[in-house]
Order: sequence, then C-alpha cells, then structure tokens
Amino acid sequence: MRNSFIGKIATMRVLLLSTSYPRDASDWRGIFIRHMVEALARSHTVQLSVWAPPGELPANSASVTAEREAHWLAQLMAAGGISHLMRNNGISALFAPLKLLKMINNVYRRHVDVDVYHINWLQCALPLPRNDKPALITVLGNDLKLLRLPFMRRLLRRVMQRRKVVICPNGDWMQASLETAFGDIAEVIPVSFGIDPCWYAIERKKPNATPHRWLAVTRLTVDKLGPLFEWSQEFFRESNRELHLFGPMQENIHLPEWVHYHGAATPDQLAAQWFPSARGLITLSHHAEGRPQVMLEAMAAGLPIIASQMQAHATIVSDGHTGILCDSPESYRLALNQLEDDVINSRFGEAARDWAIREFGTWDDCAQRYIQLYEKLLGNPASE
Repeated sequence: MRNSFIGKIATMRVLLLSTSYPRDASDWRGIFIRHMVEALARSHTVQLSVWAPPGELPANSASVTAEREAHWLAQLMAAGGISHLMRNNGISALFAPLKLLKMINNVYRRHVDVDVYHINWLQCALPLPRNDKPALITVLGNDLKLLRLPFMRRLLRRVMQRRKVVICPNGDWMQASLETAFGDIAEVIPVSFGIDPCWYAIERKKPNATPHRWLAVTRLTVDKLGPLFEWSQEFFRESNRELHLFGPMQENIHLPEWVHYHGAATPDQLAAQWFPSARGLITLSHHAEGRPQVMLEAMAAGLPIIASQMQAHATIVSDGHTGILCDSPESYRLALNQLEDDVINSRFGEAARDWAIREFGTWDDCAQRYIQLYEKLLGNPASE
C-alpha cells in the first residue's frame, strides 16, 4: 500500500539512481554521491534503495543493482563516465547511452513499490515509466549540454508531464535555463550539496615565508585546466611559489616541468597533508559544472580561492571577500600577490569558512533539504 500523508508519514520509500559511485574509500569518483546516500540513509523518514555502480553502501540502504548491471557500470566508471566515454570514443561509444537507458528502464520496471524517484542527472529520467510517481531530479552543469541535443527537451518534457517533478540544480546559475525549458511542468528549486565535517575541522598551519604552496585539484582535461599553465608559468617557474596539481589524467595533457603533479588524491590525503599548509586553491577552469565540490571543501577548510571569471564560480566566490576572480594574467598575478600576505589570506580564509557553514552546512543538512522536497512531492502540507 502506498504511503500517504495523513499527518506526517513514518517512512518514504525512495529509489535513488546514479551512474557514478566510488568503488571504495580510496576512489575519488562519485564521492559526493556516496555522501548523499550516507546522509539520506541516516534519516529515519527514508527507506532508501540505491541503483548505482558497485561500492560500499551504508547499513540503512539496499542495493537494487543487478550483478550484470553492476559489472557494466563498473566498466563505465573505469572509462571515465558516460560523458567522457562519448567525448573520447566516437562511433564505438554510440551504443553506450542506449544500453544505459535500457538498463535504467528495467530498474524502474523491477521496482514499482516506491514512493519517490530520486534521479541524479537528467538523462536518467528519460526512461521513466508511465506512472504517476513523483520525481526529484538533480542537475549538474553538464546536464545543460544534454538539452542542446535534438528532441531532448521534448523527450524529457514527455516523461515529466505524467507526474509531479522537482528539478534541483546544485547551482543557482542554472535555474533560469531550466525554468525556460521545464518551468511550466516542473518546479525548479536549487539544492546545494553538503560538505563533509572533516573539511570544517581542518586547522590551517601558520605558513612558512617560502615557498608559497598553491593547490589545484581537478580532472586533467583542457577545459578543466583552462589557462592554468599558461598564466602560471611566469609566476611559478622561477619563484618562491609551488603549484601542486592533483587529479586523474583524463586527456593527453603535457605537464610543464615546474608543476608538482601528484596524480589522483583521496580526500583524506588532501585534508591531512595538503590543505592545512596551502595558501589557497586555484581553478581557472572553462568547464561549468554547477558548484564544483572541491571549491566548497577548500572554503570549508578555510582556504581562499583564486578562480576564473565565470558564472559558476561567481556564485561561489565573493570577489574580494572569500577569494578573487580573474579574467587575465595580470589580475591573476595581483591575486597571487594579495593572498600571499598572511593577514589578508587569513581574513579571506575565515570568511570563506563562515560562508560555507552558513550556506551549505553538512551532508545531513543537504539530506534534509531533499527530504523536505520528497514530502512536498508526496503532498505533505507541512512542507508546502
């Protein structure tokens, strides 16, 4: 029997779908989904079923991924995800999205005894069945590229029209585009991801005079790196600065000899070894992806941010307060110089941490934001 809101229900049956999930504690890929799942599973009002690549799930959740699906999803994760696979494998990858959609359609058909679908990424909503079950759909910046494909808006609108839908971008800057596409048939309500408490607990060490250690944590692609090497060369190559780069090599990127490249790093490594002694985090990305989680974690740790001037960054970094936005090599040079002053660096870092606590909180706070929307979708008057 379906749960209903007469007063307030005890438990909501939620089916959460994601095409990314970390394999184990050392895997950086999809780690924010693991935090999301763990926080939702801690709630006594949610009975959580999870369809995702194989990985350790919390005790109060259940995997509904079939063995053959788990094997294929693990291969997809190893290939860098569906978007990366499509960008880099051409014709050979054309059938991967179709196979993925067929799998997700089978999942929906196998698991009809749910109250709410929690769907991560717009493409996973395409195979929704013809029923009236409500859906919460999370959106990252990459999802907006999907809407440029022929007929995609029409297909998504078709499945949304049959049910109550809340679309939840993790950045306010996406709201207008999503309302233009779907605002007449769905509510668009931005929901910020949370931040693990371990980042708030970091105590920054008093920096030594030199070298000034700056961090860049990113997937290594042309768009994600942006002009990082070009702009940094003059200011890092022969100076009292060090640029330490972390992240997986996803494209064939030539690394200058003056860059300290460490490969992919776990959150524990960054939190224990690198964030406490860093001057700040640098991201000169051209790639819009909602609110980059590593920027939020750095701010929670009290690190100032130097970021490229783009809409996704401007919604995170308060220019001149929690970090500095740059649009040229000269503005980048001035940002480095300013944030290497101990007093200014400390002031920016404290402001960044305060803002992160106030605006994002923890993953448990994020879970409550989602749970309120589940209740709204199911008609709980208290959530209206």
